[in-house]
Amino acid sequence: MLTLTVDLGDRSYPIYIGNGLLDDALLARHVRGRQVMIVSNETVAPLYLDQVVAQLGDLSVDSVILPDGEAYKDLDHLNLIFDALLDKRHNRTTTLIALGGGVVGDMTGFAAASYQRGVNFIQIPTTLLSQVDSSVGGKTGVNHAKGKNMIGAFHQPVAVLADTGVLTSLPDRELSAGLAEVIKYGLIYDAEFFDWLEQNIERLRAQDAEALTHAIYRACQIKAEVVAQDERESGVRALLNLGHTFGHAIETAQGYGTWLHGEAVGTGMLMAADLSARCGWLTAGDVERVRNLIMAAGLPVEAPAEMTPEQFRQLMSVDKKVLDGRIRLVLMHAIGDAVVTEAFDPVLLNETLSAGPRLGQF
Repeated sequence: MLTLTVDLGDRSYPIYIGNGLLDDALLARHVRGRQVMIVSNETVAPLYLDQVVAQLGDLSVDSVILPDGEAYKDLDHLNLIFDALLDKRHNRTTTLIALGGGVVGDMTGFAAASYQRGVNFIQIPTTLLSQVDSSVGGKTGVNHAKGKNMIGAFHQPVAVLADTGVLTSLPDRELSAGLAEVIKYGLIYDAEFFDWLEQNIERLRAQDAEALTHAIYRACQIKAEVVAQDERESGVRALLNLGHTFGHAIETAQGYGTWLHGEAVGTGMLMAADLSARCGWLTAGDVERVRNLIMAAGLPVEAPAEMTPEQFRQLMSVDKKVLDGRIRLVLMHAIGDAVVTEAFDPVLLNETLSAGPRLGQF
């Protein structure tokens, strides 16, 4: 087992990474009261709920099972968690446990931030995407029909348990979606890690245990460093949104769940690389490397053909990075060197949005 710490002073917490953590007694050590509410979904609960309950001994354990999918990440389904907490009379010493992917983690965290003005919660992410990204850092929330993740709160977990063994149950498409977020860390922060990913992408897709553990550890290590510097995204943490402004526009336009989040982010990162090259920062060779790695990860490299530049710009304007009406994007000066900027020519942005199947090809 490997352990990292997200350093936030008296709110610091550990990230545990290893095989078999669902059967480890360390989970119960992070439950601070006698009551536990496990939030999971219809896909994950039959696989792992009993294992988690077994580690909680004589604690009072309840559960709420949500439907599976991004389409259910909304206020209506968030209320199912509040209903269960109130029906079972959970008090402010309760601990919520998120057992699932990013949707379950985000919704459980938001419920924990809101219930009785804030209770403890633990993340047990069961997808690659949630293990390397959404379970770490305390971003919680739900979607709105007019914008993704626009309703939420910052609320840090008390621990994250990333059991690499559960990834064997992931469909290939879900694994690829998680690899998008892994690639992101190389692009924004660590060119050597990007090089390593180019050399090991096939091992990752084949679920080689050693390669996966290294990738998860390095991704979490980078995110922990960034979150410790900028918990509430007033500065450097915004770099973690590389590709997300483009990607969220795709998700919103297509309907949540049609494209997986990682698929949209993968295409969004290529769009960011394309625009970075048009701005004169990346070379055509750099963009080709980005495109090739995204393709090798099994991710799409073309935005939906029916999306117009006007639709993209409209949806991108409903983004948390928009400031005083100006779209700000995460772009790259080089692989491993990203920047949040509004200093790009709108004409060049329009060229990227109009590139279609030639996105990233010059």
